[in-house]
Amino acid sequence: MDFNVYWALIAASVVIVLSYFFNALAGKTNIPSVLMLIVTGFMISLFIELDEENLRPVLEILGTVGLVMIVLEAALDIHLERSKAGLLGKSFLLALVLLLLTTLGIALVIRFFYEVDRVQAVIYSIPLSIMSSAIIIPSVTKLMAETKEFLIVESAFSDILGIMLFYFVLDTLNLDGVGAVSLHIAQNLIITLIIAMVFGYLIIILIPKVTGDVKLFLPIAVLMLLYATGKLFHLSSLIFVLIFGLMLNNINLFFGGVLKPFLNPEVYDDLLSEIKLITLESSFLIRTFFFIVFGMSITLDGFNQISVFVIALLALAIMYLLRWGALKVIAPKQMQPGLYVAARGLITILLFYSIPVEHQIPDFSLAVLFLIIISTNLIMMYGLIKNGKVSGDIELEIERGQADATIDQSIKSDTEHPQQDQE
Repeated sequence: MDFNVYWALIAASVVIVLSYFFNALAGKTNIPSVLMLIVTGFMISLFIELDEENLRPVLEILGTVGLVMIVLEAALDIHLERSKAGLLGKSFLLALVLLLLTTLGIALVIRFFYEVDRVQAVIYSIPLSIMSSAIIIPSVTKLMAETKEFLIVESAFSDILGIMLFYFVLDTLNLDGVGAVSLHIAQNLIITLIIAMVFGYLIIILIPKVTGDVKLFLPIAVLMLLYATGKLFHLSSLIFVLIFGLMLNNINLFFGGVLKPFLNPEVYDDLLSEIKLITLESSFLIRTFFFIVFGMSITLDGFNQISVFVIALLALAIMYLLRWGALKVIAPKQMQPGLYVAARGLITILLFYSIPVEHQIPDFSLAVLFLIIISTNLIMMYGLIKNGKVSGDIELEIERGQADATIDQSIKSDTEHPQQDQE
């Protein structure tokens, strides 16, 4: 079939309209819109013959840009306040502990089923251990404020730490000894943080000075440039995005003392609201096409193997048992619905397609990946629906309690003033 630009435009427009509809439906049903996008993409693949190899570059580009936008979106929602130090600390610790323990647990499962060394098993298990902020952030909007913020921050930390761990493992394969690896990690982090802070200040100071009406995509373009350049030099580029978002959303914290004259609060308030809007819309658009293309790349190969289902079930059991234990120790207040909110998605897919050829496991079926992504999203859906019902019951009890209190007060009033009633 010859390419027709008008049919392509019609298809893209229909996909965007469908995505808005899925978002509205997700808000009413708690069914993740991502699941609906993946299913839509899979249905398209049944009617259109596609080459999976041609879809991979598209997935990588959409996934990388989407990752930057999603982490920026999450960072722009984090307020660094003393009152939230506990929440930030617990969410970071939970993300780190779960990432490391889940990686080790799933690596053992992979080594049991495939004859691979420890490094290969870890490289494959890291993507499966990372929560997807791309899915979680838009899915938890109706939760209570503290729970919502905790899960958003945890998923953002999981993304960042997971990507750092994945590339640290790849970058340190040729290093010998714990000392050399530790030194490499420390140098990487220090260099990344210095560059992130310097460019963060420069971007925030210079952007308001840019004349003209079109300037909001400029900081995003600079961030993309920094991210891509950092990746070429094996730096933890996602920290650039995180630091910029935190600085922009916490201007007063970063622009105190001698830097205060550079700050015009009114200008930055407008800039922040505009960048938040454009980031939100861009994330939505990229996420839409990423999961549609991902759904189109799904094949039925591997689903006829029992081992695929066994590996997926064991991996899921490890994920949720460890999550239950970690939440019980670190953040018991977030057990409901936090136990269920551990969806895998964009980062998992992106990192799987980034595994170097020399470290790939030839017999590993991507059906395992598909099953885990679908299952974790369904489990999250169940948890959110369950939490919605519990919240509804609590609100009903509160309303009943208030009504009972009103009735009791009325009866008490009648008892205390019978003469007035008689008169």
